[in-house]
Amino acid sequence: MNQTICFIGAGNMATSLIGGLIKNGYDRAAITACDIDADQLQPLQDRFGIEVSQNAVAAGQAVDVVMLAIKPQVMQSVCEQLAVLPVSSGQLFVSIAAGVPTSAIDNWLGGGRSIVRCMPNTPALLQLGATGLAANSQVSASQRALAEKIMQAVGISIWVDAETELDAVTAISGSGPAYFFYFIELLEAAGVKLGLSRPTAARLARQTALGAANMALDEDVTELRAQVTSKNGTTEQAILSFQQNQLARLVEDATAAAHRRSLELALELTNKQD
Repeated sequence: MNQTICFIGAGNMATSLIGGLIKNGYDRAAITACDIDADQLQPLQDRFGIEVSQNAVAAGQAVDVVMLAIKPQVMQSVCEQLAVLPVSSGQLFVSIAAGVPTSAIDNWLGGGRSIVRCMPNTPALLQLGATGLAANSQVSASQRALAEKIMQAVGISIWVDAETELDAVTAISGSGPAYFFYFIELLEAAGVKLGLSRPTAARLARQTALGAANMALDEDVTELRAQVTSKNGTTEQAILSFQQNQLARLVEDATAAAHRRSLELALELTNKQD
């Protein structure tokens, strides 16, 4: 890839994406970062040797991709500033702001824009992210491929058929890391209750989570569980307890609650800013 990219916003996710792109061989001379806060920009310039700017419109001129790595609450004001960029340039706008639909972004940008909306998650900070992507009708096949390549710099990228599915992505992978953190937290506490020291319980629970996740990447998780669950063994008793206490129903209810809240937040945000 040799397309020029301007990151609007210089926070953690922008830093992760820039680092991932350069690590994967992307030309640092093709990357610009923009933020109103000079203190956010200096570390990026020092670390990656990229161009930086505090002027979003100037930085966004004549680039192929504008990455909107900003908070949802400021999306409207930033996009309205960028609306002066010529539609004829065929720029691709990629948003990683949660809850802001492409229709609203397009409206604030003046209309007729190619927009990809992404839902990344926090493991992207370690290049282990899972990102859902959705494109509006203006996005070309080559632009889809470019957006996917950019997000793959920090993990895997998966397209959804409809933008509304990003709310489900939010419930599974967007919020998902917290679910696993919580389970590790509970497993550590259970270890302490069984007599282990907290450092020992913590180390065992975290390494077990890491090992299990790596095993699950390319294998059928149901089969993996069956392999560990010997008849009349210790694991079977734990799994039976999970089933008797309706863990499956709890997970279903929890993800449904996250999905419902994602829909509510999107509605609140667009209603507030319209």
